[in-house]
Amino acid sequence: MRVIAVLNQKGGVGKTTTTINLGASLAKSGRKVLIIDLDPQANATSGLGLDKAIINNSTYTLLSGKSSFNTSVVETGIDNLFILPAVPSLAAAEQELVGVLSRETVLKNAINQAKFDYILIDCPPSLGLLSINALVTADSVIIPVQTEFYALEGLGLLMQTIQRIQSGLNPDLKLLGVVMTMVDSRNALSSQVIAEVKKHFNEYVFNSVIPRNVRLAEAPSFGKTVFEHDKWSKGARAYKSLAKEVMNRG
Repeated sequence: MRVIAVLNQKGGVGKTTTTINLGASLAKSGRKVLIIDLDPQANATSGLGLDKAIINNSTYTLLSGKSSFNTSVVETGIDNLFILPAVPSLAAAEQELVGVLSRETVLKNAINQAKFDYILIDCPPSLGLLSINALVTADSVIIPVQTEFYALEGLGLLMQTIQRIQSGLNPDLKLLGVVMTMVDSRNALSSQVIAEVKKHFNEYVFNSVIPRNVRLAEAPSFGKTVFEHDKWSKGARAYKSLAKEVMNRG
């Protein structure tokens, strides 16, 4: 089983889009995949067609000990793809975990019964206790980076956080790769940002890049992955390519 945290403390970089569509592509290749929605905004949950208003068991109830792992995981309607959904009350967990013994390992301990080929954790856009729990649980990290002027801003702090986790709570944690998102091939800035990121991260940058794509942007509003929305779109092809790279880097 491989556990991958999809993390960037900046919002709007394609983190949830990457989690959902990478997960769907891995599932379509025959792997059993679980998405853990660890973001109180619960966009991965609604993006897979679940109604946040009627969810009983969630990542919040799991972390607070009110539900078990098995009773919290639900089917998505896509073969091999499951989700541990989130609800907005997950925001309270950040505060509640502060007083908990071994608070950084609550998620890891809660999912120790899991039997999946891949678990993808959609992290919140912060480096608080929820993200720390994800990094302690994961064996590797994928960092989505948007091709914009301030792309590298904050990545130094993120890498320092990963290194702190490696030096203490999770020495097996590795950087799986950096994926460039919202790439506009007609825009010179996109090429400049990709070159700059490659200077810093070298071979860790995935060859697959995620384009700006209308079908990709539309899909969550229908509660679908890009493969259900338009499997022939550029976005779908890009995530299929990324899934192959992820499997090969295993």
